[in-house]
Amino acid sequence: MSANDEIDLAKAKRQEELLVFENFDETAARKLGNLVIERAAQFGAVIVDIRTIANEPLFCAAMPGTTPANFDWARRKRNLVNLLHTSSYVLGIQERMGTSWVALMALDERDHAPHGGCFPIRVNGAGMVATVTVSGLPQREDHKLAVDCIAELLQVDLGENSF
Repeated sequence: MSANDEIDLAKAKRQEELLVFENFDETAARKLGNLVIERAAQFGAVIVDIRTIANEPLFCAAMPGTTPANFDWARRKRNLVNLLHTSSYVLGIQERMGTSWVALMALDERDHAPHGGCFPIRVNGAGMVATVTVSGLPQREDHKLAVDCIAELLQVDLGENSF
């Protein structure tokens, strides 16, 4: 654990509190997904996968250079976020700090990954309804890309809570 982990953990938790939609449907998913892909163009091989908590695909896209492994990482991150309703980056930091939810809950590592890039989509009054998952960059950058795009779409200034 590092001081940077503690700072990132506090920021990521605050991001989850600030980034709440008034409604989220297929149109919002398409806008968010297109924004992520547009922003990802500067980084290279990235996938974005937006799904309901019932695993219904709302948006899915892959940039050149991605592989099926990127989608597998997305699935593993999403499984853990769907179970615990917090971002996979928060869960990864908590693991580095000594709390492994995968181990504590006796989850299969092949199906659950506490690595950044999956962020819960919450709707005011409804709670978590979906996830957006980015895969292809280092985990902090996967998380940042998803969060920055949600913040832009919601017109939320993250200020000191931005990475």
